[in-house]
Amino acid sequence: MIEIKAPEFPESIADGEIAAWHVEAGEGVKRDQVLVDIETDKVVLEVVAPVDGILLKILKEVGDTVLAKEVLAEFEVGEVSVSTSAAGDKPAGDAVKSAAENVASPAARKMAEENQIDVTQISGTGKGGRITKEDVLKAVAAVEQQTSSQSRLESGESAMQPSAAVAGERVERRVPMTRLRASIARRLVEAQQTAAMLTTFNEVDMQAIIDLRSRYREDFEKAHNGTRLGFMSFFVRACVEALKRFPAVNASIDGNDIVYHGYQDIGVAVGSPRGLVVPVLREADSLTLAEIEDQVRSFSIKARDGKLSIEDMTGGTFTISNGGVFGSLLSTPILNPPQTGILGMHKIQERPMAVDGEIVIRPMMYLALSYDHRLIDGQEAVRFLVTIKDFLEEPARILLDI
Repeated sequence: MIEIKAPEFPESIADGEIAAWHVEAGEGVKRDQVLVDIETDKVVLEVVAPVDGILLKILKEVGDTVLAKEVLAEFEVGEVSVSTSAAGDKPAGDAVKSAAENVASPAARKMAEENQIDVTQISGTGKGGRITKEDVLKAVAAVEQQTSSQSRLESGESAMQPSAAVAGERVERRVPMTRLRASIARRLVEAQQTAAMLTTFNEVDMQAIIDLRSRYREDFEKAHNGTRLGFMSFFVRACVEALKRFPAVNASIDGNDIVYHGYQDIGVAVGSPRGLVVPVLREADSLTLAEIEDQVRSFSIKARDGKLSIEDMTGGTFTISNGGVFGSLLSTPILNPPQTGILGMHKIQERPMAVDGEIVIRPMMYLALSYDHRLIDGQEAVRFLVTIKDFLEEPARILLDI
């Protein structure tokens, strides 16, 4: 018999919480089969079976807090047949259900349980057929629509008449906050309480980049094995060059010390079913536009599937947040401590602009830079944002280093 233990957590994570067990006590499992998910403040960690065997006893139930290297279960080593490892002596239907649950993300399983949805009846749209939170939401909506239609038919209600609400019915649903959401809330409040945060705004004419993308899109995809040329790579490159010229924006505050970083690790805020996460582009100065696009796309897929690792989100000297993909026209992003600057991108909208004494329609984007006034002066923040604007409106400046 051996013990199944929690993994070693990084220094930035104190503990975790049991999110879901994928097998039950007495079930046989194969080597590398996922046994349990542990949800931390940043990522969901999977604990797998070290060898073939049987899970004898579960010591930590769903919702329990666990520390690094803490014992989670007792495990008996031994050869397990395919039928035993799949479902033991359970009926075939239970084996199918267990297999389906294993391809559902933790967030999807949790939402399905809360809404009493059978995950075996859901078709996954994620990578490898994985069931995502969005798949469960669609299933919930379909069930609610079917239930509503059936209720109207049973009551003989006309389709032309709105359904009458049940007198006094005020539906509420209470669910516990996930550790990631609680961590996000804590860090945002901490940033507002500890930093002297201000935001400066500007706008950028995106016509030059739009023309550049239109002209070279097909050649770019052919040269880089199908990688699409997006806007984020231009913003990352512009930020890197601006950070070189204004090192204070790339610095961080550690107690009474200022830490100036000789590298540019750019965090890119990405939405996921569990909340907002910020994976980091390491050594962004050395990355090509294609490499930036590939990494950002990879981060988005991993965030959607809950596959981001601690290493993906550790560190970062500056952050870019793109609310424009959701339609945001203007916002004031909140700092990501201990960083001292964050750039907010927004939607591109055509507006009348005065160019060379004439009114023309231009694709414009508002930019917002939130910064820590304890380290960065107002004029420095404004000049930094103007530098980004200049690089974006004239991309050749990046190549010419001017």
